[in-house]
Amino acid sequence: MSELSDKTTSPLSRPTSSRSVTETVNGSHRFVIQGYSLAKGMGVGKHIASDNFTVGGHQWAIYFYPDGKNPEDNSTYVSVFIALASEGTDVRALFELTLVDQSGKGKHKVHSHFERSLESGPYTLKYRGSMWGYKRFFRRALLETSDFLKDDRLKINCTVGVVRSTIDCSSLQPIQVPDSDMGSHFGMLLENMEGSDVVFNVAGEKFHAHKLVLAARSPVFRTELFDELEGDKQEIIVADMEPRVFKAMLHFIYRDSLVGEELEDTSSSSIPSVTDTLTAKLLSAADRYDLTRLRRVCESHLCKDISVDSVSRTLALADRYHAMELKAVCLRFAAENLAAVMQSDGFEYLKENCPSLQSELLKTVAGCEDDCSSGGGKSRSVWAQLSDGGDTNGRRVRQRT
Repeated sequence: MSELSDKTTSPLSRPTSSRSVTETVNGSHRFVIQGYSLAKGMGVGKHIASDNFTVGGHQWAIYFYPDGKNPEDNSTYVSVFIALASEGTDVRALFELTLVDQSGKGKHKVHSHFERSLESGPYTLKYRGSMWGYKRFFRRALLETSDFLKDDRLKINCTVGVVRSTIDCSSLQPIQVPDSDMGSHFGMLLENMEGSDVVFNVAGEKFHAHKLVLAARSPVFRTELFDELEGDKQEIIVADMEPRVFKAMLHFIYRDSLVGEELEDTSSSSIPSVTDTLTAKLLSAADRYDLTRLRRVCESHLCKDISVDSVSRTLALADRYHAMELKAVCLRFAAENLAAVMQSDGFEYLKENCPSLQSELLKTVAGCEDDCSSGGGKSRSVWAQLSDGGDTNGRRVRQRT
């Protein structure tokens, strides 16, 4: 008998493919150094740091050395570095540092890794605290007579490109999901007044609304409209609120946002007090109707305008309307800049109208002392200033070393 020679052959499986993609995730940060002349003399190797910013999943910071980083240069140069401010190992990145020409001529001083070939590839930062930059970034004597320095201010732009490698194995066309339009749909209800079943009378101006929408957004409205409203009563009088404030609040209830111009008066120099701004009045409305997200939006806007002159009144406002995050920011800012804050008109307002907040400020000062490893003498003088009203000479911004 002969053996069978035919063999069954398996069909070839469908070939697969993948692709490695290496690219940079880019992000930028602008660092403004106000009061350059006051920063000089802090010492070689000591720096002023920007706020941390995030690029490619890592935290970064710009370090500016007014007296230089290198002792051998004898403060002849200013130094600028970019530091890895978060945990990381062998983070590869490209960098660009730009000293901005403030004359408008566009003659910026630029050091960049982008758009040029690097012999050894992107720079590698081995661990947290690793830095890239220039010990001899600019000769100090030339800097101080140049267009880079204007009104005692420098501007430094920094771009970081974190190198990322990914494997692309998808052959499917992604489906884009449009942004949510729920707010616009509910907003049309408010604008058209279609199906409205309640009217609010605010200082003679009437606003039509929908009970179910208000009740869904505010527990206070829910109680007021469904538990306490008598019979078929359709009109509610709202006392102690301006029509523009109520209108802005309704807009937020329906659309979950505020139009930009509604809060633009927050930072207007013509506003005499933070308590007179629309943002402050909206914060009051948010507290009155328990609108948590609106409260947070107002806190965020007010936080952006905190200064030595405004912090005391903002603190009182935050305490009155249960804006706890804003209150914590104000307490910390006031504690860290106590000498200057105590000389402001707002501090007198705080002493006269909110004495209990002074105790909280004392506790915050104590907390700042505990966080400070080398400021013992300075901290004791601050305690004395707050307790006996003595003369103060503190700086507004603490320098990092």
